[in-house]
Amino acid sequence: MTTLDIAHDKQSTAPAGALTAPAPHPLRPSLVGLTRPRLMQALADFGLPEKQLRMRAGQIWNGIYNRGLTDFDGMTTLSKELRQTLAAAFDISRLEVVTEQKSVDGTRKWLLRLPSAVPGVPGPEIETVYIPEEGRGTLCISSQVGCTLTCTFCHTGTQKLVRNLTAGEIVGQIMVARDALGEWPDSNRNSDDRLITNIVMMGMGEPLYNFENVRDALEVISDGEGISLSKRRITLSTSGVVPMIEKAGTEIGCMLAISLHAVNDETRNKLVPLNKKYPIRELLEACRNYPGLSNARRITFEYVMLKDVNDSIEDAKELVRLLKGIPAKINLIPFNPWPGSPYECSDWAQIEKFADFVNRAGYASPVRTPRGRDIMAACGQLKSETVKKRASERFREAAQPTG
Repeated sequence: MTTLDIAHDKQSTAPAGALTAPAPHPLRPSLVGLTRPRLMQALADFGLPEKQLRMRAGQIWNGIYNRGLTDFDGMTTLSKELRQTLAAAFDISRLEVVTEQKSVDGTRKWLLRLPSAVPGVPGPEIETVYIPEEGRGTLCISSQVGCTLTCTFCHTGTQKLVRNLTAGEIVGQIMVARDALGEWPDSNRNSDDRLITNIVMMGMGEPLYNFENVRDALEVISDGEGISLSKRRITLSTSGVVPMIEKAGTEIGCMLAISLHAVNDETRNKLVPLNKKYPIRELLEACRNYPGLSNARRITFEYVMLKDVNDSIEDAKELVRLLKGIPAKINLIPFNPWPGSPYECSDWAQIEKFADFVNRAGYASPVRTPRGRDIMAACGQLKSETVKKRASERFREAAQPTG
């Protein structure tokens, strides 16, 4: 059942226009992640008078995204009766935090459980990572449970796709992180001292294979009267879903990152199998046509450094040739190992030679410092324990005694 399917039951004895609380539903639809128009539509379907929709939506929006409320009780700008009826019909609670891990370098990783579609069966799980750095803090969020792609250097790619995340589940990851970091105005922290300054859609999944939900979530995240993160501080990373790249630039308009990782189709076919469908030439042509592309809005090309696979100086020369004419920067990523991974990280001296060549060719090419390796939170290491199972199997697991 979706938010827009909710019907508001009215008692026959109620006066015209009055709201009465429907019986609580075990799977109340969440208002988190709805864009402003969708939120207003949900409230209209719920039974609010049209003349109140904009004002009530604004009050609810402020409560959820500005104050970080998890229930309607704190929304004292709404009447007590309205708060009760909304609480019976809708949910604004958080995703369940299964575990939180903290790295020695300050990186934090949350394993989050999503709502289950089947009562009594645990929902699927995702991972979200916060990376603090000098002067900034980056939150890496997921767009899918598992991944439909099978990139051979990526741990997430070994986990089959379970399902897409809803817009609310994407936004919900930021809400959980802000809770943990104490970043709401009602906390004791200075509200101007933001800990989450940047968002990267680089967690589990391929964002462009969940386009509508990612688009709506980023619209909510960038709204100036809520979480209020500029789209210049939001980066969407894709493995190269070529037909959706221009659409992302037009309808989302955030910064773009491309998981390139190789300079020829033969190597990239092995590392990023999607390349067999959308080869490098087509991918780079889509990048050249990305709406809004300029020196002020460069595309980031991600390049994982794999020993004796893609790290030669000849590879560096070809990379520079391929990117000629594209306003770009190149993120060189030391490979982060995971159990059973078939690759090794390039030697540090070789990474420095590669970076030096690319820098001298005029491209900013920072080497990404590995973060959170000790808690498997580094780039390419994310993987939840969720697998696609028959409902009966998951019922049996949930019913097992815990000891």
